[in-house]
Amino acid sequence: MTDASDSLADLSFENALARLETIVSRLESGQAPLEESITLYEEGAKLKAHCEARLKAAQLRVEKILVGPDGQAKGVEPAEFG
Repeated sequence: MTDASDSLADLSFENALARLETIVSRLESGQAPLEESITLYEEGAKLKAHCEARLKAAQLRVEKILVGPDGQAKGVEPAEFG
């Protein structure tokens, strides 16, 4: 299953989201047999986590966390590049 994990890591956010949408449609249709539904659900869960990680990484690239004098995060502001 290493190949599947490797290919998932290389999958763009857009491609992962498109695959996830396909899986959701298939599951919602109720046409998939039980075993296929379980496999699709597992793949969908991995894709969801992958998409969330990609979004978080993108968010961190465009925001920086502001830390107050007490050392606690107090908000974010746009990151400065360059």
